Amino acid sequence: MAYITVKEENLSPQTIQVLNTVLDIKEPPVARCRLLSKGIEPYHRLYLPEKVLVDGDRACIACGNCIDSCPVLRREPDRRARTVQRTSFALEVLVAEDCEQCYACVMSCPQVDTGIKDYVVEDRVVEVIPQKKGLKWLDNYFMVFVALIIGIVIGVFITW
Repeated sequence: MAYITVKEENLSPQTIQVLNTVLDIKEPPVARCRLLSKGIEPYHRLYLPEKVLVDGDRACIACGNCIDSCPVLRREPDRRARTVQRTSFALEVLVAEDCEQCYACVMSCPQVDTGIKDYVVEDRVVEVIPQKKGLKWLDNYFMVFVALIIGIVIGVFITW
């Protein structure tokens, strides 16, 4: 049976309030975001015996994506070497308050709902990495200039 991922509905105001509280804590938020999610879906597993149901299970599956995506642990391999565990709880212990709040762990976790990931990308990452208005203006100016040049080149080839 094929599953199609679709953009989830907007998060409820209560969920957004809790999510903002979780994301404001200066620790890796992946475990808390996973607990706010619906839990594991059947398409997260390669093989499931017919009678085993895992729908709604919110426990960490120890895939290690959050550990691998953390810039703090990539920069400091000695810190990563303290444990062999590859869970979100190990990430919280290893990184603790040194978290840069880049949310890479949240984005890489297969159990965090798409709606939460969309919220992080659209509403939180912008606050962490603001784009200067002048740079945005230059981007738009450059694109207009490129479009003009391409239009002239196409016009020359058509009339030739």
